[in-house]
Amino acid sequence: MATSYAGLLADKLESDGEKQQARMIRERLARAPMAVASAQGAGHGHMLGQMPTDNDSRLNTVDYSQPTLETSEVLLPDAIQNRLLEFIQCVEHHDALQRAGAAMPNRVLIYGPPGTGKTQTARWIAARLKLPLLTVRCDTLVSSLLGQTSRNLRRVFDYAQQLPCVLFLDEFDALAGARGNERDIGELQRVVIALLQNMDALPDSTVLVASTNHEQLLDPAIDRRFPFHIPMPIPDTALREGLWRKLLGSYAPDELDWKELASLSEGATGATIEHVSLDAKRSAVLAGQARAQKLVLLRRLGLTLALAKGERLTTTEQEIRWLRAWAQSHFTFRALAALYDLPLRQVQNLLNEDKGSRDGIQEKAEPGKKKRQPK
Repeated sequence: MATSYAGLLADKLESDGEKQQARMIRERLARAPMAVASAQGAGHGHMLGQMPTDNDSRLNTVDYSQPTLETSEVLLPDAIQNRLLEFIQCVEHHDALQRAGAAMPNRVLIYGPPGTGKTQTARWIAARLKLPLLTVRCDTLVSSLLGQTSRNLRRVFDYAQQLPCVLFLDEFDALAGARGNERDIGELQRVVIALLQNMDALPDSTVLVASTNHEQLLDPAIDRRFPFHIPMPIPDTALREGLWRKLLGSYAPDELDWKELASLSEGATGATIEHVSLDAKRSAVLAGQARAQKLVLLRRLGLTLALAKGERLTTTEQEIRWLRAWAQSHFTFRALAALYDLPLRQVQNLLNEDKGSRDGIQEKAEPGKKKRQPK
């Protein structure tokens, strides 16, 4: 009963313009999955049944949330944004399209590398449609017990049909892998068949969003069930610049060259840029500064990119060498000494030793070549 009143209170606060207070209440409710579904549903005239659970682990297989546009903003290339808006329009005008014989199932498949914004896009779709979001990690539905995976699937789809919502199947390939290879077992084939049957039985009021990092692994019959396919690429230079500007906001360092930052972050995903931006903001707040320091931001970016490339930088010396090689114009001897609070001579000796080692190797490779005098 208390959670139902909390849900009603959150809705009332939001309608009165107290969005921050409403969000705080919902965040507290979100820590109790059983409570939040009842509370949020009560606030919209619905009472949901018990959340589906896996009999083996006894864990809930669905997370309930109510995303808002202000917390679900996503930056995407223009063509992809337009395709998503087309999908939204098809959902919003489904009845009119159905009367004209031009309606399509309310389903969209989002695919791309990790960290490119698939989950955030699902949240944006729910917020744009003003519908609750039911999130299912498909790998949590998979059970070691014979037949339990199909039962978990059935319970999730039954639960989603209780009210209009967006049903988000994350890690979709865990359930929808292609059938017919020699390693297949009967249980996996039954799961795919059960998934097909449940998808086909969904009412128009349930919007199905699925995401995967491996679209090529999906069963062709599953793939054909989605009229909309949305690729999520690694951000290009223009999109990276937009992400940096949005995520750093007022904490952007003074005299920051945005185009250079976008160039230095080539290959970074949206998640990487968000992670680095948050680290830079935290450093500024903890240091009592109004803006992030440029070198702190670049250091975090450089080390994050090194990790993505498989580099294991476990010592200060390794970090200094990497940063110097990665962006020498920014990480001068003096800058590195100040950044790591080391004597300038120590940094010079470290990097000059590396240079001397490289020169020695070059001399052995080209014994007749005169060594150039350092400037």
